[in-house]
Amino acid sequence: MTTWTSLDSWAAQRGIGRPHLLSDLPVTTYAIGSSNGVMLLEIGSRDATWNGIQIDLGFEPQIIDDQIFVHGLDLQKNLEPLLCEPPLAPPQNDRVIVIDPGHGGINSGTHSVLDGRLEKEFTLDWARRLAPLLEQEGWRVFLTRTNDVDVPLLDRVMFAEAHHADLFISLHFNSLAPDKKPVGLETYCLTPTGMPSTLSRNYPDIWTENFPNNAYDAQNLELAVRLHATLLRATGLEDHGVNRARFIGVLHKQSRPAVLIEAGFLSNPSDAKLIETPLFRQKLAEAIAAALK
Repeated sequence: MTTWTSLDSWAAQRGIGRPHLLSDLPVTTYAIGSSNGVMLLEIGSRDATWNGIQIDLGFEPQIIDDQIFVHGLDLQKNLEPLLCEPPLAPPQNDRVIVIDPGHGGINSGTHSVLDGRLEKEFTLDWARRLAPLLEQEGWRVFLTRTNDVDVPLLDRVMFAEAHHADLFISLHFNSLAPDKKPVGLETYCLTPTGMPSTLSRNYPDIWTENFPNNAYDAQNLELAVRLHATLLRATGLEDHGVNRARFIGVLHKQSRPAVLIEAGFLSNPSDAKLIETPLFRQKLAEAIAAALK
């Protein structure tokens, strides 16, 4: 059974700085840092911040006997990879990446609130811009689709397996139509076993489920954080965080680090205007390539 652990004790065992109180208002917030960066934890909230970007904890930190206690799974799956592990390093030789342009064919995805243009068009253009940039960085690049065809989710996973991919990145744009207000960037990786997801979209969120991709929980988070941070800096999109989900079919059966990026809301006029601009999609491509140098 996973237990709660004193954050002071955990930090001391790993030779990193003790947490310190950052503020009491509006929420009691503590900071804990290492040579990798700084994490901010809010007492009674799953919201956390890593080097300025939003991440989602599995459980709310608590104060017990005047000490911060953090759930053991959060220490193992969130704090340990980010604070204590060396930065994720791709293979030096024969690096293979599969880029997955979301949707295609009859599966058109969402559409722009401005003029009805389809998500599948924008994801494919983004992938085509990204591929040569990654090749310049020494990656062997494969796209799950290179034209307007519908590729089943499992076939996208099997494609990555057949090409012995080291990484898998699925490209998407978001929508909450008819709500036009939400904006920003979201990056998803698989929820670790034993944790609640950030988002379930009315799918069952069974905490005990263990998928093949859960073997890469730490690498998934590191990859998601690296891509998310670089995309935010390059685009100026609002930060909607690095989130966890179980229902995303292209993620949970992967045998490699895998993430899904939602680079703005086509249901929001300002985001949609950006997404429809070729220069913006080029910025998205250049940001991912820069993150994977």
